[in-house]
Amino acid sequence: MRPSFDDKKPIFLQVKEMIADAIIDGSLQEEAQAPSTNQLALHYKINPATILKGINQLVDDGILYKKRGIGMFVTSGAREKLLLHRRRLFKEEHVANLMKEAEKLDLSIDDIHDMMMTLKGRDDA
Repeated sequence: MRPSFDDKKPIFLQVKEMIADAIIDGSLQEEAQAPSTNQLALHYKINPATILKGINQLVDDGILYKKRGIGMFVTSGAREKLLLHRRRLFKEEHVANLMKEAEKLDLSIDDIHDMMMTLKGRDDA
């Protein structure tokens, strides 16, 4: 099944995020071989060069490494590295904006916590 790509974001970045998500959720384990560029291009029906651009960024980030003549593999420690990066981004992009809006609305951290617990309870039901 081909995912629907977001027109507002370059496809190679979305491919990079999909691979990173697979590492984070454990469907692609550390030291395991990643799908090849051609496999991913066929699966997602996009140009192999686009896939390669996303993969190369993961190599540059130390998440994947190449074994010459064999393919790409997930680096040991990649999951933790991705989690640290994503948590930092979450804080910068989401929590910071949440806190600014909460200040405008005169909401305390306890108010926000209560809202979150209410939403969590709704999801758990």
